Amino acid sequence: MEGLIPLVNRLQDAFAALGQSCLLDLPQIAVVGGQSAGKSSVLENCVSRDFLPRGSGIVTRRPLVLQLVTAKTEYAEFLHCKGRKFTDFDEVRQEIEVETDRITGMNKGISSIPINLRIYSPHVLSLTLIDLPGITKVPVGDQPPDIEHQIRDMIMQFISRENCLILAVTPANTDLANSDALKLAKEVDPQGLRTIGVITKLDLMDEGTDAREILENKLLPLRRGYIGVVNRSQKDIDGKKDIKAALLAERKFFLSHPAYRHMADRMGTPYLQKVLNQQLTNHIRDTLPGFRSKLQSQLLSIEHEVEVYKNFRPEDPTRKTKALLQMVQQFSVDFEKRIEGSGDQVDTLELSGGAKINRIFHERFPFELVKMEFNEKELRREISYAIKNIHGIRQVLSCLQLHTHITGLFTPDMAFEAIVKKQIVKLKGPCLKSVDLVMQELINTVKKCTKKLATYPRLCEETERIVAGYIREREEKTKDQVLLLIDIQVSYINTNHEDFIGFANAQQRSSQVNKSAVGNQTKLVPDCTSAQVIRKGWLTINNIGIMKGGSKEYWFVLTAESLSWYKDDEEKEKKYMLPLDNLKVRDVEKSFMSSKHIFALFNTEQRNVYKDYRFLELACDSQEEVDSWKASLLRAGVYPDKSSTENDENGQADNFSMDPQLERQVETIRNLVDSYMSIINKCIRDLIPKTIMHLMINNVKEFINAELLAHLYSSEDQNTLMEESAEQAQRRDEMLRMYQALKEALAIIGDISTSTVSTPAPPPVDDSWLQQARRSPPPSPSTQRRPTLNNPPTRPLSGRGPAPAIPSPGPQAGAPPVPFRPGPLPPFPSGGEALGGPPQVPSRPTRAPPSVPR
Repeated sequence: MEGLIPLVNRLQDAFAALGQSCLLDLPQIAVVGGQSAGKSSVLENCVSRDFLPRGSGIVTRRPLVLQLVTAKTEYAEFLHCKGRKFTDFDEVRQEIEVETDRITGMNKGISSIPINLRIYSPHVLSLTLIDLPGITKVPVGDQPPDIEHQIRDMIMQFISRENCLILAVTPANTDLANSDALKLAKEVDPQGLRTIGVITKLDLMDEGTDAREILENKLLPLRRGYIGVVNRSQKDIDGKKDIKAALLAERKFFLSHPAYRHMADRMGTPYLQKVLNQQLTNHIRDTLPGFRSKLQSQLLSIEHEVEVYKNFRPEDPTRKTKALLQMVQQFSVDFEKRIEGSGDQVDTLELSGGAKINRIFHERFPFELVKMEFNEKELRREISYAIKNIHGIRQVLSCLQLHTHITGLFTPDMAFEAIVKKQIVKLKGPCLKSVDLVMQELINTVKKCTKKLATYPRLCEETERIVAGYIREREEKTKDQVLLLIDIQVSYINTNHEDFIGFANAQQRSSQVNKSAVGNQTKLVPDCTSAQVIRKGWLTINNIGIMKGGSKEYWFVLTAESLSWYKDDEEKEKKYMLPLDNLKVRDVEKSFMSSKHIFALFNTEQRNVYKDYRFLELACDSQEEVDSWKASLLRAGVYPDKSSTENDENGQADNFSMDPQLERQVETIRNLVDSYMSIINKCIRDLIPKTIMHLMINNVKEFINAELLAHLYSSEDQNTLMEESAEQAQRRDEMLRMYQALKEALAIIGDISTSTVSTPAPPPVDDSWLQQARRSPPPSPSTQRRPTLNNPPTRPLSGRGPAPAIPSPGPQAGAPPVPFRPGPLPPFPSGGEALGGPPQVPSRPTRAPPSVPR
């Protein structure tokens, strides 16, 4: 067991060198106490050297991780000064002050970054302690106003770990019930399994008072009890009193003081060292199995990555060539998978790659096409102007005359072709926009695929540049082809198409149209049957008042004839079915407090859409989802609303009256245009995605497979391309170091037997005083007067040898009933000893021990 603490010290050094990559709680002892409680003096007594900064106010401003190692020679080492041995402990103090000021500044600032100090000495027992800043209340110097909370948080950061023993230091000349150290310890260790009490400044108590009841664990009991120590006074420190002499004086104080002489063997710094060493050793042994499991799990988590790094030779040319081929091949496979689907990394947050392009083809592009068709009033005005302008000064002929006119001066074909060609040219905008959207998505896909090349920054940058440049080249060629397709449609108006209704049918249809419907949108006949489901999904009905249930999410089903919603996606309980006749869509501005994106359905005849509501507001989580629903509604014949406002002047100019003869001609040509544009739209909706697919997407895939590698070789030297990033090299070194440290730690731990049964913790005590301290603190021990020394029968003198032991009190507070005064507490158990046994009454001593001075 003697090798456990040195083992933990080695592990601390190994993991401290690695930084925060190894988050393991190593067993240690944290020294907690108020400002000027004597924490630093306790540590110096343990080391038997003056090495800590001294002064008034807050002196310890950074945690000091102090590792004590038993050795034949005496020297100190700092982790931040590797290789330098300090034999002069005044230099150790100066180095602590300099290192503290380097991080915290010169004016009382604090930091949670620890200073690691290891001291080798024949006068110490192997221990690992952490000296923490003292708890203070009022900021001084440049300290922030919340200095108390900062120090508290720093202390809690250390003592809240289950692998940390807490050394709660409290001066004897203050009220123990108000001890900040015990209060903090109680918060993180309510059962008292990790807390050891230390009482300092016993020699500074008022005359006639003592802390005997505290040290006997009666007044304010702790499960592991208290140990008293006597530190050097400030006068002794200023007078350079040797610590060895101070330890002898401490021993003399306990042997000579009438209240402590019977427990002198269990008081003082040497006994504290022994107890801490024993407790830390037991604590390490108890936590060793869990510690080993953490090491093993961490080793397994990095083993696969380390295997790649083990035989890694950065400057090997064959490795670079092989890596380049593998990277390009992997990039090609990733790109194709993202476009075609079935990728190994499926994006669950948004549409991307092939799915996004599919949405552009079948939702966004048709939506952009249909958006051009809804301004019916403007189209009729253009037809009217075309007819009048073609006639010029001549009178407009009747429809029959137009149809039978043989002079060739005017036919309806001239107005029809003029309007149709203008409508076809308008299709260039949506077609070019779809090319831009696909191009942008291809570039985004390339960027996502090159993330796997981040190990080699130049390769990643060049690959992205070359492929993105090629995509833009193909974009220009695709746009030229798209414009060519539009020009081809404009070049010849095929009025003999099998789907074209012809002049006679258009004239017959116009005679059946209700004149009151002029100015309203004529819906295209949907290409789906009424029973065909166009879309399903969740939507929130947004405009239902709180009194009627408020906004609620339903499962919506859109067909060519109706929009229905159900309670859930099982579609068993239908809530409502809304016919699509005379419905239109419009955007609704998003409210300030809502994160939803909203659109609304309304009736063009000013009727209620749903119950008492003129509008049905539907909400989605994203704008993309709104656009998708709009595109689906367009397929069902529900068009967006476009409210065109005109000023008075334009209104006066545009408000012209059409005679019935001209009105019939406009309606006839409007039907012809509608019929022909439906043919063109169907053709364009089919050809544009095919053109983009052929000239852009497939070409880019072929380029990546066949030509990317050659372009990379011609762009830069292979060594430059395959230069590792500094971050990757650092990560590789860290992983290899951590792997070796973890393997070494497991090998060391494997040599230690953990089958030994650890010492059981002392039984619990009544610690309700800690909860009641703020309400009614018990009387301070400094106010308890001791009886006079003139009554020997009331005070048993110490006999020769150790006094008989009485176990510490159990769950019930107080000591067992014994004559006169209760006996001393037993020493801390060691090995397999357990507490228990009947209480013993101390025998009356016959004479004082020889060591007591006369």
